[in-house]
Amino acid sequence: MIARMSHVSIFVLNQDSAYEFYVNKLGFKVHTDAPMGPGMRWLTVCPPGQPDLEITLMAIQEGMMFNKQSAIQMQELVKNGTFGFGVFECNDIYATYEELKAKGVEFKKPPTKEFYGIEALFKDDSGNWFSLGQKS
Repeated sequence: MIARMSHVSIFVLNQDSAYEFYVNKLGFKVHTDAPMGPGMRWLTVCPPGQPDLEITLMAIQEGMMFNKQSAIQMQELVKNGTFGFGVFECNDIYATYEELKAKGVEFKKPPTKEFYGIEALFKDDSGNWFSLGQKS
């Protein structure tokens, strides 16, 4: 049986920019930042309260995973906000919202009471969008 997930990927347009966003704006910790051959980089970050989950900030580029055409298509999907999505949780959504907004995080929806809790929506620097939630 599978016991747990250790890694998940978020496709990004630029790893340097994604590093800046996830580490300096969202406050994630760098787990691994290592070269993986010519033009390749293995970059993983962890939410501060979940150090055993590595989020791979995966560059969309021609190479192992993508041929040239599929890389271009994937870049467009991510840029347009039609591919990536995730849910992050916090303890105080109003304080977190204000802190992230002050750091330049682009919100698409302010904290709003929903039937499942309080939710705000934001985008990363590549175009992926995320729900930021606090359980009621």
